[in-house]
Amino acid sequence: MREYTVIYERAKDGGWGAYAPDLPGLGVVGDTREEAHRLIVEGIALHIAGLIEDGLPVPEPISYAELVTVPAA
Repeated sequence: MREYTVIYERAKDGGWGAYAPDLPGLGVVGDTREEAHRLIVEGIALHIAGLIEDGLPVPEPISYAELVTVPAA
């Protein structure tokens, strides 16, 4: 079992994008954050299965995200 960091970004049109920094090329777009979450989880599983099937190494999860609080300007 591996845990990958996923970054969610809200689009100007209200939709959501998500990507996993440790899995280059993998990104999804959904109408809601929940849909983007479902799609990225499915995408990570498919991406890893494809790497294994092709005999390629599966990247180790090395990224992490953190919220940082700074004073308002």
